[in-house]
Amino acid sequence: MGPTGAGRLLAVSDLHVAYPDNRAITAELRPESEEDWLIVAGDVGEITAEIEWALDLLSQRFAKVIWVPGNHELWTHQKDPVQLRGEHRYRHLVEICRGMGVLTPEDPYPVWTGDGGPVRIVPLFLLYDYSFVPPGARDKSDGLEQAYAKGVVCSDEFLLHPDPYPSREAWCQARIDETERRLAELDDDLPTILVNHYPLLREPTDVLRYPEFAQWCGTERTADWHRRYRATCVVYGHLHIPRITRHDDVPFYEVSIGYPREWRRHGHPHGLLRQVLPTRTPA
Repeated sequence: MGPTGAGRLLAVSDLHVAYPDNRAITAELRPESEEDWLIVAGDVGEITAEIEWALDLLSQRFAKVIWVPGNHELWTHQKDPVQLRGEHRYRHLVEICRGMGVLTPEDPYPVWTGDGGPVRIVPLFLLYDYSFVPPGARDKSDGLEQAYAKGVVCSDEFLLHPDPYPSREAWCQARIDETERRLAELDDDLPTILVNHYPLLREPTDVLRYPEFAQWCGTERTADWHRRYRATCVVYGHLHIPRITRHDDVPFYEVSIGYPREWRRHGHPHGLLRQVLPTRTPA
């Protein structure tokens, strides 16, 4: 259960601690209360030891840390001594998190009972299936062909391996099926906070500078999840465009820090940590 005092439910994503300036930002993240919880919506880093450093630091400061993987955590980077791939890498990170008391998509969904609660926090790991095809594309194949022709290609194509699944789409399918099963088994009608590295519907990607990149940003299969699963809000990252939008009157919080070249240009207009409950008016 969650706290019953003055704690806050906070969120952040895309810490990218491989960058020294981002590592310094991460080292500065602190709660205001010993009852504050922190949601970390993916892309902490690429190297296992750096991911572990950041999550361990945060888990010692916040009453509870809840993590979902981004695509960068799932990379098998040549500089990482841990050369596990795909599902095996993900499960390895889950075990590291469990050793620190950090909750993951594989653990029971916690209930926040502080300000804005009670609400069930649902960390998700769903990946993408290239169904956010760019404008004018006939299908996934055509969309990917357009992306490659324009040089807009996510590094996942070279570093994020789906083993033992035959493709990232197949892994995405398996993750969605398993998550739908778990959500269907919930035995109450508590509202939820859905947490995923990627946006759950396509609309937030409409502001991308390169629309072809949306293909690596989620799946059409989750477009109604905020309605189906009683979401009071949705938390995500990945796009490096921190903001709040509303879809079917549900606030979607993009909570990323992003790369230094991005935040140096725009600053941190919403602060480093975003309070997600009680829900706020879009800014």
